Amino acid sequence: MLKGALLGVGHVAVGGHLPGWRKRTDATIVAAADARPERRQHFAASFPDARWYDSAEELLGKESTDLDFVDICTQPSTHAPLVRAALARSLHVLCEKPLVLSPEELRGLPVLAADKDRTLCTVHNWLRSPAISRMTALVRAGEMGELRRARWETLRDKPAAAVGDSPEANWRVDPSQSGGGILVDHGWHALYTISAWMGDSPSRIAARLEIRKYTQFPVEDTATVILAYPSASAEIFLTWSAPSRANRIEVEGTLGLLRLEGSRLSLERETAPTESWEVPSLTEGSHHPDWFGGVIDEFFGEIADPRTRGRNLAQAALCVQVLALARESSRRAGGPLGLSRMAGVPGA
Repeated sequence: MLKGALLGVGHVAVGGHLPGWRKRTDATIVAAADARPERRQHFAASFPDARWYDSAEELLGKESTDLDFVDICTQPSTHAPLVRAALARSLHVLCEKPLVLSPEELRGLPVLAADKDRTLCTVHNWLRSPAISRMTALVRAGEMGELRRARWETLRDKPAAAVGDSPEANWRVDPSQSGGGILVDHGWHALYTISAWMGDSPSRIAARLEIRKYTQFPVEDTATVILAYPSASAEIFLTWSAPSRANRIEVEGTLGLLRLEGSRLSLERETAPTESWEVPSLTEGSHHPDWFGGVIDEFFGEIADPRTRGRNLAQAALCVQVLALARESSRRAGGPLGLSRMAGVPGA
Protein backbone atom coordinates (compact mmCIF):
# COMPACT_ATOMS: atom_id res chain seq x y z
CA MET A 1 0.00 0.00 0.00
CA LEU A 2 1.66 3.20 -1.20
CA LYS A 3 1.08 6.33 0.88
CA GLY A 4 0.65 9.70 -0.76
CA ALA A 5 -0.12 13.34 -0.04
CA LEU A 6 -2.21 15.80 -2.01
CA LEU A 7 -0.75 19.29 -2.48
CA GLY A 8 -3.58 21.64 -3.42
CA VAL A 9 -7.29 20.90 -2.94
CA GLY A 10 -8.94 22.96 -5.66
CA HIS A 11 -11.55 22.02 -8.26
CA VAL A 12 -9.25 19.66 -10.18
CA ALA A 13 -8.18 17.81 -7.03
CA VAL A 14 -11.72 17.43 -5.67
CA GLY A 15 -13.46 16.75 -8.96
CA GLY A 16 -10.78 14.70 -10.69
CA HIS A 17 -8.08 13.32 -8.41
CA LEU A 18 -9.82 12.45 -5.16
CA PRO A 19 -12.44 10.20 -6.82
CA GLY A 20 -9.61 8.31 -8.49
CA TRP A 21 -7.60 7.87 -5.29
CA ARG A 22 -10.70 6.68 -3.39
CA LYS A 23 -11.03 3.76 -5.80
CA ARG A 24 -7.49 2.47 -5.33
CA THR A 25 -6.75 -0.60 -3.26
CA ASP A 26 -2.98 -0.24 -3.77
CA ALA A 27 -2.61 3.31 -2.40
CA THR A 28 -4.11 5.80 0.01
CA ILE A 29 -3.85 9.52 0.67
CA VAL A 30 -2.68 10.18 4.22
CA ALA A 31 -2.25 13.98 4.16
CA ALA A 32 -3.17 17.10 2.22
CA ALA A 33 -2.21 20.77 2.19
CA ASP A 34 -3.95 23.93 1.03
CA ALA A 35 -3.66 27.54 2.16
CA ARG A 36 -7.47 27.90 2.07
CA PRO A 37 -8.86 26.34 5.27
CA GLU A 38 -12.35 26.05 3.79
CA ARG A 39 -11.02 23.40 1.39
CA ARG A 40 -10.39 21.01 4.29
CA GLN A 41 -13.98 19.81 4.39
CA HIS A 42 -13.85 18.88 0.70
CA PHE A 43 -10.78 16.75 1.30
CA ALA A 44 -12.10 15.22 4.55
CA ALA A 45 -15.20 13.98 2.72
CA SER A 46 -12.91 11.56 0.86
CA PHE A 47 -10.20 10.85 3.45
CA PRO A 48 -11.56 11.76 6.90
CA ASP A 49 -8.62 10.24 8.80
CA ALA A 50 -5.90 12.00 6.81
CA ARG A 51 -3.86 14.86 8.24
CA TRP A 52 -4.26 18.48 7.11
CA TYR A 53 -1.66 21.22 6.66
CA ASP A 54 -1.98 24.87 5.76
CA SER A 55 1.00 24.79 3.42
CA ALA A 56 2.76 22.30 1.19
CA GLU A 57 6.07 23.24 2.74
CA GLU A 58 4.81 22.31 6.22
CA LEU A 59 3.44 19.01 4.97
CA LEU A 60 6.69 18.07 3.22
CA GLY A 61 8.68 19.02 6.30
CA LYS A 62 6.64 16.81 8.64
CA GLU A 63 5.38 13.96 6.45
CA SER A 64 8.00 13.19 3.82
CA THR A 65 9.70 10.36 5.72
CA ASP A 66 6.38 8.49 5.85
CA LEU A 67 5.32 9.14 2.26
CA ASP A 68 5.93 7.36 -1.02
CA PHE A 69 4.59 10.05 -3.37
CA VAL A 70 2.91 13.43 -3.72
CA ASP A 71 0.16 14.50 -6.09
CA ILE A 72 0.57 18.20 -6.97
CA CYS A 73 -2.63 20.08 -7.87
CA THR A 74 -1.60 23.67 -7.15
CA GLN A 75 -1.37 26.64 -9.54
CA PRO A 76 1.20 26.15 -12.31
CA SER A 77 3.60 28.80 -11.01
CA THR A 78 4.18 26.66 -7.89
CA HIS A 79 4.84 23.40 -9.71
CA ALA A 80 8.60 23.74 -10.26
CA PRO A 81 9.56 24.50 -6.63
CA LEU A 82 7.17 21.87 -5.24
CA VAL A 83 8.42 19.19 -7.66
CA ARG A 84 12.00 20.02 -6.75
CA ALA A 85 11.26 19.94 -3.02
CA ALA A 86 9.45 16.60 -3.25
CA LEU A 87 12.16 14.95 -5.36
CA ALA A 88 14.84 16.27 -2.98
CA ARG A 89 13.02 14.33 -0.22
CA SER A 90 13.11 11.17 -2.37
CA LEU A 91 9.39 11.16 -3.14
CA HIS A 92 7.80 10.06 -6.39
CA VAL A 93 5.91 12.96 -7.99
CA LEU A 94 2.66 13.12 -9.95
CA CYS A 95 1.96 16.69 -11.08
CA GLU A 96 -0.94 18.35 -12.85
CA LYS A 97 -0.20 19.92 -16.22
CA PRO A 98 1.70 22.00 -17.06
CA LEU A 99 4.62 20.30 -15.32
CA VAL A 100 6.56 23.58 -15.36
CA LEU A 101 6.23 26.88 -17.19
CA SER A 102 9.54 27.18 -19.03
CA PRO A 103 12.64 25.26 -20.14
CA GLU A 104 14.54 27.10 -17.41
CA GLU A 105 12.20 25.71 -14.72
CA LEU A 106 12.58 22.21 -16.15
CA ARG A 107 16.37 22.33 -16.15
CA GLY A 108 17.82 20.00 -13.52
CA LEU A 109 14.57 18.20 -12.63
CA PRO A 110 15.16 15.12 -14.83
CA VAL A 111 18.66 14.72 -13.38
CA LEU A 112 17.36 15.14 -9.85
CA ALA A 113 14.66 12.49 -10.43
CA ALA A 114 17.27 10.11 -11.83
CA ASP A 115 19.73 10.76 -9.00
CA LYS A 116 17.00 10.07 -6.43
CA ASP A 117 15.74 7.05 -8.40
CA ARG A 118 12.23 8.49 -8.41
CA THR A 119 9.44 8.87 -10.94
CA LEU A 120 8.35 12.28 -12.18
CA CYS A 121 5.05 12.14 -14.09
CA THR A 122 2.63 14.73 -15.43
CA VAL A 123 -1.14 14.18 -15.58
CA HIS A 124 -1.64 13.50 -19.29
CA ASN A 125 -5.22 12.47 -18.75
CA TRP A 126 -6.63 13.13 -22.23
CA LEU A 127 -4.70 10.10 -23.48
CA ARG A 128 -6.87 8.07 -21.06
CA SER A 129 -10.21 9.32 -22.40
CA PRO A 130 -12.30 6.76 -24.33
CA ALA A 131 -12.23 8.89 -27.49
CA ILE A 132 -8.48 9.54 -27.57
CA SER A 133 -7.72 5.98 -26.45
CA ARG A 134 -9.71 4.62 -29.41
CA MET A 135 -8.02 7.05 -31.80
CA THR A 136 -4.57 6.13 -30.48
CA ALA A 137 -5.29 2.42 -30.94
CA LEU A 138 -6.38 2.99 -34.54
CA VAL A 139 -3.32 5.13 -35.31
CA ARG A 140 -0.94 2.56 -33.82
CA ALA A 141 -2.65 -0.26 -35.69
CA GLY A 142 -1.84 1.54 -38.94
CA GLU A 143 -5.48 1.99 -39.95
CA MET A 144 -4.70 5.41 -41.55
CA GLY A 145 -1.39 4.29 -43.01
CA GLU A 146 1.51 6.73 -42.65
CA LEU A 147 0.31 9.91 -40.98
CA ARG A 148 0.45 13.09 -43.04
CA ARG A 149 -1.73 15.66 -41.28
CA ALA A 150 -3.51 16.36 -38.00
CA ARG A 151 -5.96 19.10 -37.12
CA TRP A 152 -6.99 19.78 -33.50
CA GLU A 153 -9.64 22.28 -32.41
CA THR A 154 -10.57 23.04 -28.80
CA LEU A 155 -13.41 25.55 -28.60
CA ARG A 156 -14.54 27.04 -25.30
CA ASP A 157 -16.71 30.04 -24.49
CA LYS A 158 -14.72 31.12 -21.41
CA PRO A 159 -11.81 30.13 -19.19
CA ALA A 160 -12.50 27.37 -16.68
CA ALA A 161 -13.33 28.58 -13.18
CA ALA A 162 -11.03 28.39 -10.17
CA VAL A 163 -11.98 27.87 -6.52
CA GLY A 164 -13.34 30.97 -4.80
CA ASP A 165 -12.30 33.33 -7.59
CA SER A 166 -14.28 35.89 -9.53
CA PRO A 167 -13.66 35.71 -13.29
CA GLU A 168 -11.23 38.64 -12.99
CA ALA A 169 -9.25 36.95 -10.18
CA ASN A 170 -9.12 33.50 -11.77
CA TRP A 171 -5.51 32.26 -11.68
CA ARG A 172 -5.91 30.89 -15.22
CA VAL A 173 -5.96 34.44 -16.60
CA ASP A 174 -3.13 35.70 -14.38
CA PRO A 175 0.13 35.07 -16.28
CA SER A 176 2.18 35.23 -13.07
CA GLN A 177 0.31 32.13 -11.84
CA SER A 178 -0.70 30.33 -15.05
CA GLY A 179 2.21 31.08 -17.35
CA GLY A 180 -0.20 32.04 -20.13
CA GLY A 181 -3.73 31.71 -21.40
CA ILE A 182 -5.37 29.01 -23.47
CA LEU A 183 -2.05 27.96 -25.02
CA VAL A 184 -0.94 26.56 -21.65
CA ASP A 185 -4.37 25.50 -20.44
CA HIS A 186 -5.40 23.43 -23.48
CA GLY A 187 -2.39 23.46 -25.78
CA TRP A 188 -0.54 21.08 -23.46
CA HIS A 189 -3.18 18.37 -24.04
CA ALA A 190 -3.06 18.78 -27.81
CA LEU A 191 0.73 18.66 -27.94
CA TYR A 192 1.31 15.46 -25.98
CA THR A 193 -1.52 13.71 -27.81
CA ILE A 194 -0.52 14.67 -31.36
CA SER A 195 3.15 13.91 -30.71
CA ALA A 196 2.19 10.49 -29.32
CA TRP A 197 0.38 9.81 -32.60
CA MET A 198 3.20 11.15 -34.77
CA GLY A 199 5.77 9.12 -32.83
CA ASP A 200 8.29 11.95 -33.06
CA SER A 201 8.99 15.53 -32.06
CA PRO A 202 8.15 18.36 -34.47
CA SER A 203 11.13 19.97 -36.17
CA ARG A 204 9.63 23.46 -36.51
CA ILE A 205 6.93 25.45 -34.74
CA ALA A 206 5.03 28.58 -35.76
CA ALA A 207 2.28 30.24 -33.73
CA ARG A 208 0.05 33.25 -33.32
CA LEU A 209 -1.47 34.19 -29.97
CA GLU A 210 -4.42 36.58 -29.96
CA ILE A 211 -6.92 38.29 -27.68
CA ARG A 212 -10.23 38.15 -29.55
CA LYS A 213 -12.82 38.51 -26.81
CA TYR A 214 -11.50 38.78 -23.26
CA THR A 215 -9.63 42.06 -23.55
CA GLN A 216 -9.75 42.53 -19.78
CA PHE A 217 -7.30 39.65 -19.30
CA PRO A 218 -3.53 39.97 -19.90
CA VAL A 219 -3.31 36.54 -21.58
CA GLU A 220 -4.28 35.19 -24.98
CA ASP A 221 -7.76 33.73 -25.41
CA THR A 222 -6.97 32.29 -28.86
CA ALA A 223 -3.96 30.39 -30.19
CA THR A 224 -3.01 28.86 -33.53
CA VAL A 225 0.04 26.57 -33.60
CA ILE A 226 1.54 24.92 -36.68
CA LEU A 227 3.86 21.94 -36.17
CA ALA A 228 6.12 20.58 -38.92
CA TYR A 229 7.20 16.93 -38.65
CA PRO A 230 9.62 15.12 -40.99
CA SER A 231 6.79 13.81 -43.19
CA ALA A 232 3.65 15.33 -41.69
CA SER A 233 2.16 18.52 -40.28
CA ALA A 234 -0.29 19.45 -37.54
CA GLU A 235 -2.41 22.49 -36.83
CA ILE A 236 -3.76 23.27 -33.38
CA PHE A 237 -6.49 25.88 -32.90
CA LEU A 238 -7.59 26.80 -29.38
CA THR A 239 -9.97 29.49 -28.21
CA TRP A 240 -11.93 30.71 -25.21
CA SER A 241 -13.93 33.02 -27.50
CA ALA A 242 -16.19 30.44 -29.20
CA PRO A 243 -19.99 30.64 -28.82
CA SER A 244 -20.07 27.15 -27.25
CA ARG A 245 -17.88 24.23 -26.13
CA ALA A 246 -16.70 21.78 -28.78
CA ASN A 247 -13.79 19.59 -29.82
CA ARG A 248 -12.94 18.57 -33.37
CA ILE A 249 -9.95 16.41 -34.27
CA GLU A 250 -8.80 14.97 -37.60
CA VAL A 251 -5.91 12.61 -38.31
CA GLU A 252 -5.19 11.92 -41.97
CA GLY A 253 -2.85 9.31 -43.39
CA THR A 254 -2.01 7.64 -46.67
CA LEU A 255 -4.88 5.15 -46.24
CA GLY A 256 -7.66 7.11 -44.60
CA LEU A 257 -9.05 9.86 -42.41
CA LEU A 258 -9.95 9.57 -38.73
CA ARG A 259 -12.35 12.24 -37.51
CA LEU A 260 -13.72 13.04 -34.04
CA GLU A 261 -16.52 15.55 -33.76
CA GLY A 262 -18.41 15.72 -30.52
CA SER A 263 -19.35 12.17 -29.59
CA ARG A 264 -18.94 10.72 -33.09
CA LEU A 265 -15.70 9.09 -34.16
CA SER A 266 -15.42 7.96 -37.78
CA LEU A 267 -12.81 6.27 -39.96
CA GLU A 268 -13.06 6.94 -43.68
CA ARG A 269 -11.05 4.84 -46.15
CA GLU A 270 -11.24 4.44 -49.92
CA THR A 271 -10.81 0.67 -49.73
CA ALA A 272 -13.38 -0.07 -47.01
CA PRO A 273 -16.76 1.15 -45.77
CA THR A 274 -16.74 4.03 -43.31
CA GLU A 275 -16.72 2.88 -39.71
CA SER A 276 -18.09 4.98 -36.86
CA TRP A 277 -18.35 4.78 -33.08
CA GLU A 278 -20.19 6.70 -30.39
CA VAL A 279 -17.78 7.85 -27.69
CA PRO A 280 -18.14 10.15 -24.68
CA SER A 281 -17.52 13.72 -25.80
CA LEU A 282 -14.32 15.42 -24.64
CA THR A 283 -16.44 18.39 -23.55
CA GLU A 284 -18.35 16.36 -20.94
CA GLY A 285 -17.05 17.97 -17.74
CA SER A 286 -13.72 19.57 -16.94
CA HIS A 287 -12.14 17.34 -14.29
CA HIS A 288 -12.68 13.89 -15.85
CA PRO A 289 -12.43 11.62 -12.79
CA ASP A 290 -13.06 8.59 -15.01
CA TRP A 291 -9.82 9.29 -16.89
CA PHE A 292 -7.65 9.61 -13.78
CA GLY A 293 -7.44 5.88 -13.06
CA GLY A 294 -5.35 5.40 -16.19
CA VAL A 295 -3.08 8.24 -15.10
CA ILE A 296 -2.45 6.52 -11.77
CA ASP A 297 -1.78 3.23 -13.56
CA GLU A 298 0.91 4.91 -15.69
CA PHE A 299 2.42 6.61 -12.62
CA PHE A 300 2.51 3.41 -10.56
CA GLY A 301 3.80 1.50 -13.56
CA GLU A 302 6.84 3.78 -13.72
CA ILE A 303 7.33 3.46 -9.97
CA ALA A 304 7.26 -0.34 -10.16
CA ASP A 305 9.46 -0.65 -13.25
CA PRO A 306 12.34 1.84 -13.45
CA ARG A 307 12.98 0.74 -17.04
CA THR A 308 9.80 2.57 -18.10
CA ARG A 309 10.69 5.82 -16.38
CA GLY A 310 11.17 8.89 -18.52
CA ARG A 311 8.50 8.28 -21.15
CA ASN A 312 5.95 10.60 -19.59
CA LEU A 313 8.70 13.07 -18.67
CA ALA A 314 9.85 13.19 -22.30
CA GLN A 315 6.27 14.08 -23.33
CA ALA A 316 6.18 16.86 -20.74
CA ALA A 317 9.60 18.18 -21.75
CA LEU A 318 8.45 18.39 -25.35
CA CYS A 319 5.36 20.35 -24.30
CA VAL A 320 7.53 22.79 -22.33
CA GLN A 321 9.79 23.40 -25.31
CA VAL A 322 7.02 23.76 -27.88
CA LEU A 323 4.99 26.16 -25.73
CA ALA A 324 8.06 28.34 -25.18
CA LEU A 325 8.80 28.38 -28.92
CA ALA A 326 5.14 29.10 -29.73
CA ARG A 327 5.21 32.19 -27.52
CA GLU A 328 8.46 33.35 -29.12
CA SER A 329 7.13 32.69 -32.62
CA SER A 330 4.07 34.80 -31.89
CA ARG A 331 6.30 37.62 -30.64
CA ARG A 332 8.08 37.39 -34.01
CA ALA A 333 4.83 37.77 -35.97
CA GLY A 334 4.35 34.03 -36.39
CA GLY A 335 7.67 33.10 -37.96
CA PRO A 336 8.71 29.43 -37.67
CA LEU A 337 11.33 28.36 -35.13
CA GLY A 338 13.35 25.15 -34.89
CA LEU A 339 13.17 22.70 -32.00
CA SER A 340 16.26 21.35 -30.27
CA ARG A 341 16.35 18.30 -28.04
CA MET A 342 16.78 18.82 -24.30
CA ALA A 343 19.82 17.27 -22.68
CA GLY A 344 19.11 15.05 -19.69
CA VAL A 345 15.54 14.14 -20.67
CA PRO A 346 15.10 10.48 -21.73
CA GLY A 347 13.63 10.31 -25.21
CA ALA A 348 13.52 14.09 -25.64
